[in-house]
Amino acid sequence: MSTADIPVNSVLYKIDQAYHGLEKALNYLAAIFLFSLMLLASSEVVARKLFNSPIYGQADLVEISIPTMGFFGLAYCQRMAGHVRMEIVVQALKGRAHWLFEFVSNFATIIICALLIYGTYNHFLRAYELGDSTMDVELPVWPPKLIIVLGFSVLFGRLIISFFGYLRMLRNPNQEAYAVPRSLITEEIAAAEAEAARDAIGDDEVEKPERR
Repeated sequence: MSTADIPVNSVLYKIDQAYHGLEKALNYLAAIFLFSLMLLASSEVVARKLFNSPIYGQADLVEISIPTMGFFGLAYCQRMAGHVRMEIVVQALKGRAHWLFEFVSNFATIIICALLIYGTYNHFLRAYELGDSTMDVELPVWPPKLIIVLGFSVLFGRLIISFFGYLRMLRNPNQEAYAVPRSLITEEIAAAEAEAARDAIGDDEVEKPERR
């Protein structure tokens, strides 16, 4: 999508871009936790095999860190249409019918996400009030449960932005789509990969005529 196709004063577009900054930051944080857990697992193997001295509480640290990797990337995955879904029927729909299907699906997801926030918040509150902890080193388990609530809450915000994005497309299906997750078709993926290849090796190399 070219920025030339977007209204300069589009409030929805500005909100979408600002919110995407938050999503990317949380996704980077999830990646840092994933890398840290990889280092922790490697250290555990070395300590156990070479020095016969496993890291005390390693399993507990993994347990409380896993929610960060999964739930802090939910909204980013939704924004980039990276989630797994069946698109045989969706891709066949065109115009307003396509955006109506997406709008209804998004609205149903909003309801489900709201229920998940309610349920996970109750679990967090219960763990906080009871002082629930892990089995070995007795680390508190309410922080990872709070992270789950936050992850669903950020996803809920993304779904609300998409709600207005789909409403916009329902009014005029021919306008440029933004503020909605959009799965790339095969041709668009190929074009993006070709553009990335040109950037990597330079336009001169790509356009150089074949020698005879």
